[in-house]
Amino acid sequence: MPRQRATDAPKVVHRTARVALRTTPAQRRRCFGLLRSGGDVWATVLEFNEIRRQRGEYPVVNYQALCRELTAAGPGCFGELSTTGARSILRRYADAWVTTAKRRRQGDSSAHYPRRKKGLVPSRYYAGRFSLCGRHLTLPVARGAPALVLRLTRSVPYEASGIRSVTLVAEGSRLYVDVSAEVPLDSYPKGQEPDPARIAGVDLGIIHPYALAGPDGALVVSGRALRAESRLHLAESKARRRAVARRAPSRGQRGSRRWRHYRARTKVLEARHRRRLSQARHEAARAVIEHAQAQRIGTLVLGDPRGLLGRDAGRRQNLATRNWVPGQLISALKDKAEVANIAVVLVDERGTSSTCPRCATRVPKPKGRCFSCPTCLLRAHRDVVGAANIAARSPRGGTVIDPTGLVTTHRRAGRHLPGRTRRDPRRVALGNRVRDGRPWPAVARQSDVDPGAAQESLALDAKASRARNRPSLPKG
Repeated sequence: MPRQRATDAPKVVHRTARVALRTTPAQRRRCFGLLRSGGDVWATVLEFNEIRRQRGEYPVVNYQALCRELTAAGPGCFGELSTTGARSILRRYADAWVTTAKRRRQGDSSAHYPRRKKGLVPSRYYAGRFSLCGRHLTLPVARGAPALVLRLTRSVPYEASGIRSVTLVAEGSRLYVDVSAEVPLDSYPKGQEPDPARIAGVDLGIIHPYALAGPDGALVVSGRALRAESRLHLAESKARRRAVARRAPSRGQRGSRRWRHYRARTKVLEARHRRRLSQARHEAARAVIEHAQAQRIGTLVLGDPRGLLGRDAGRRQNLATRNWVPGQLISALKDKAEVANIAVVLVDERGTSSTCPRCATRVPKPKGRCFSCPTCLLRAHRDVVGAANIAARSPRGGTVIDPTGLVTTHRRAGRHLPGRTRRDPRRVALGNRVRDGRPWPAVARQSDVDPGAAQESLALDAKASRARNRPSLPKG
């Protein structure tokens, strides 16, 4: 990825998307072989500098000097790893060394130089060294080795002309590629671009991830689907632990093959749970940015509640705040606001949900979602009131917003997650259950069922149930 760009070039931001690989057993072995070869390159550099240190010589940390040492070693020293992949690992080592030296000069004594060996080290391939055609990715390998063509599980969400690099990585037993690309900023017609003078406040919450209050309207994004997903996942995790409690190995005892399979399956479920919640948070952030673009809002004043996470508020509230992860909400909103050319300013949000924006009276925190001021009789959504107070704290000159005259728009985040009106998509559908060779329970409306046929079906079910539960007599 280029470190410098022309001054007259259009402004871009760099984004990275992780795409899983669908590989054959042979391709899987070759990919892990490349990662292990990357670990060999990393270990070789560490041992090389250790020998120089023992001789009293300076370590080689410059990227160009490391590349010269790699060239002197000759080809074929690290299996199928190409020179491009090996040089990316040398650049990773050089960058880590330079960053540590800079932090130490600034007085950070906790920074340490690279000294640990790694079994698997990701290798990066820059534009022009790889080929991407649709869902097929061709990575460079050492001279004489057969071509390595990998299949992606989904299409890359960037234009092919903007892709700058791909990185082969492994997370557990799964293989991925991190695709980095240059994403141009959003363009607007003349007169419809975001105005930095138009300021809106954004309040982060547990029930509602985002609540926005702007000069022309308010937006409330519901996060009840995220809470339902967390509660269902917690209940399933407890049920799984109870089911295997008797078969679990004791402390210091080696686990069986069944136990290893259970642990691997647990990691898969945990990773899927995190991905589902992350997708829902990004959907919520996208709704906020689209609303801000429609109102030409150029500055978002965001309340930072991360100072409350260290407070002990009881078992249930601590679990809710742990699942809340406001840092991810802030990162997702900043990420999409940068592409939309909207500025994000962080301020302290303490006391914003319990202060009246009209008369500045401190009101006890309401139990429901409605804020009511006993002094000026203001009534509005509690999260919208908090967002209005946050907008007034902008360091660039706050805007006083009256939430009573705002038209509030409601959105829902995570439509792929279960909710009160939708069944959990991870469970088996009702129509797929079969009992006695027939679907159970019968899914039909009362008006479509014949009363006589319904009575006959109930009688047959009762007869079959009695036959199954009848105790068997001993023969003879």
